[in-house]
Amino acid sequence: MLKIGEFSKMSHLTIKALRFYEKEELLVPASIDKYTGYRFYETSQLETAASIKAYRQLDLSINEIKAIFAGEDAHAILTNKVHQLLEQKSNIDIRISIINNILEEKQMKYQVTVKEIPSAIVYYSEATLSKYSDMMHYIPAIGAEFRRLNPNLKCAESPYEFCEYLDGEYRDSDIRIRHNEAVTSFGNENENIKFREIPAVKVLSTFHKGTYENIGEAYAYIMKYAEENGYRISGLARECYIDGIWNKESITDWLTEIQFPIEKEV
Repeated sequence: MLKIGEFSKMSHLTIKALRFYEKEELLVPASIDKYTGYRFYETSQLETAASIKAYRQLDLSINEIKAIFAGEDAHAILTNKVHQLLEQKSNIDIRISIINNILEEKQMKYQVTVKEIPSAIVYYSEATLSKYSDMMHYIPAIGAEFRRLNPNLKCAESPYEFCEYLDGEYRDSDIRIRHNEAVTSFGNENENIKFREIPAVKVLSTFHKGTYENIGEAYAYIMKYAEENGYRISGLARECYIDGIWNKESITDWLTEIQFPIEKEV
C-alpha cells in the first residue's frame, strides 16, 4: 500500500489533484485510516491514475472520463473531442489572422463597381442556422439535395450563386438565410427546394478577401460609397462565396463578393 504522498510522486499527480479525483469518485483510495484519515492506494491504481492524467491532457472533461470508466464507447467520445478541438483551432486561426493584420497595420482596400445582373431562374432554399459558419456545411448539402431532386437540370451558363440574410438585424444565432443558385429552367420542388425568377438588377459590387470576421469593413465601405454617389439600396445584400474553406487552406485567401441592389437617386 502507498501513502498519498508516495502515490503522488509515482503517479505524477499532485495531492490536491488526487483529493479532487477522490471527490469526483474517479480515483478513490483503496483504504482510509479511520483514526488518522490517512489515505492509502494500491500500486494497481497507478494505471488508473495514468489514464486519468492522459485523458485530462487530451482536454477531456471529468464527466467524459467518468463515462469512459463506466463503459461508454471511448472511440465515440474521443471522436467528438476531435471535432470540438478542430472547431477551436479554426476559431484560434481566425483570431491569429486578425491580430496579425492589426500588428502589421494592414488596411483593407476596396474598389466598388456597378454591375448589371440579368434576370434569372434560381432554385432557392431558406433555413435558420445556429451560426454563420454553418453555411459552409448547409450550402453543399442543399446543393446535393437539389441535384438528387433534379438530376438533369443544369446550372446557368454564367454561374450565379448567392446568399441573402433575411433578418432585419445582425444576429449571433438563429440566423435566417436564403441560398440561391441560377439554373436553366424551373424544376421539381420539395419542402426545401423552391424555384423563382429574379428580375434584372443593377448592383454595387465589391470583393472582400480574408476572414468573414472582418467582412463588416467591406459593408461599411460599400454603404459609404452608395451614400456619397447618390445610390439608394433597393434590396437585400447578396454574398457570393467565391473562395473559402472548401478550396483554400488559408483564411487569408478566402474571397467573397458583396452585392447591393441599387437605384440611382434622382
